[in-house]
Amino acid sequence: NIREAARGKQSGRTQEIQRLIGRSLRGVLNMKALGEKTVWVDCDVIQADGGTRTASITGSFIAVVDALAKIHTPGTPFPIKDFIAAVSVGIIDGAAYLDLCYEEDSRAGVDLNLVMTGAGQFIEVQGTGEKTSFSHAQFSEMLALGEAGIRQLIDYQKDVLGTLAWK
Repeated sequence: NIREAARGKQSGRTQEIQRLIGRSLRGVLNMKALGEKTVWVDCDVIQADGGTRTASITGSFIAVVDALAKIHTPGTPFPIKDFIAAVSVGIIDGAAYLDLCYEEDSRAGVDLNLVMTGAGQFIEVQGTGEKTSFSHAQFSEMLALGEAGIRQLIDYQKDVLGTLAWK
């Protein structure tokens, strides 16, 4: 697809996704340690089957840490406070599923996007009853499933990034 920015106008969906990614990354940035620097993140999803916004958050975190590590001055605080990852969870026919593909997402009665830090703190919870309402018990099940998925993604991030300056 032609990038919306190249056409000069971005859709409301694109703007909302940009804001979500920015809020998520700012949630783990130490702005004082970042100083006067500006970080631009361009998230192009090359191949997608659902979960593009959550993949963008999880992947862009790795890119930002990698970029900041290259310019970080030893002996000064690293501008990242914690890891961050995001997942989608949905309810299909009464059962909770993690990381929905497009076909599953289009059938889901409930859709939840979850963004969390490595310390287990929430940055964003977006839950919508697309086709049906959901109970407290279902919400708790989706949160538990999402937290487990995020812990796994953060373990992958740690493997990719290795020893970081702030740990």
